[in-house]
Amino acid sequence: METSSSFKPTFLLGGDIEINRMGYGAMRITGPKIWGMPENPQNSIDVLQRAVELGVNFIDTADQYGPFTSEQLIADALYPYKDNVIVGTKGGLVRFGPWADINNDASPQHLQDALDGSLRRLKLEQIALYQLHRIDPKVPAEISFDFLAKAQQQGKIRHLGLSEVSVEDIKLAQKHFKVVSVQNRYSVLDRQWESVLEYCKSENIAFIPWFPIGGGMVQLEEKLQEIATRKQVTMHQLALAWLLHRADNILLIPGTSSVAHLEENIKAATIELTADDIKELNGLVQ
Repeated sequence: METSSSFKPTFLLGGDIEINRMGYGAMRITGPKIWGMPENPQNSIDVLQRAVELGVNFIDTADQYGPFTSEQLIADALYPYKDNVIVGTKGGLVRFGPWADINNDASPQHLQDALDGSLRRLKLEQIALYQLHRIDPKVPAEISFDFLAKAQQQGKIRHLGLSEVSVEDIKLAQKHFKVVSVQNRYSVLDRQWESVLEYCKSENIAFIPWFPIGGGMVQLEEKLQEIATRKQVTMHQLALAWLLHRADNILLIPGTSSVAHLEENIKAATIELTADDIKELNGLVQ
């Protein structure tokens, strides 16, 4: 049986930061429902430290995870940071309560406060990757983009990215600054943003899928589980492995508050997918 070509294990973010494509998303290290501090902060610290031990050097977070607690825990666990460890964070949303109790705010004043707060909590003089969490429908995108470009010029931000955007949004932002990453929902079971992935690939922009296993489609999940069982891996591992093989500009940020689950996720990078496997997985969504 024909085997797949091996995927590239690293990506050059912004043309100058080499990071391992298997990263870590730090949303789940907060309290229940992404609200407040976890009951056992040391457990979150253990997960972060173990991730770095396993070779993860890209940590994704946002100021509204908690809010603020994810960034605080990252600094508690990893500061002073190893030279190759990159923390990317996001601003532009405001959390008022558990789960989805959040509002857009990409006004320059809020972004200024958000950026300065992230720098302070992460104990950094410069954010290596700062992403606009959402374009705010109440604020012209150009105004948000102009603020971010100026903050980059001031040295507070090294590289800039976007989240939940269309190709048109990316092209507009590119008139203001170099877009090095895009973070959209995408998975083997959810290809809504396929056109954005392809554009990012053509522009050498990192594509960072959130919710990387998809969900909610029972029949598709059953088919994915069948393939995973046949390969003797978990469904989540298989979904992550497919993403690594899907495109070399995809960076993974699976999140968990468990060391055991973290280790399981990292093992996804060792799963071999044959050409037939990839064809079958690609065909799950038409």
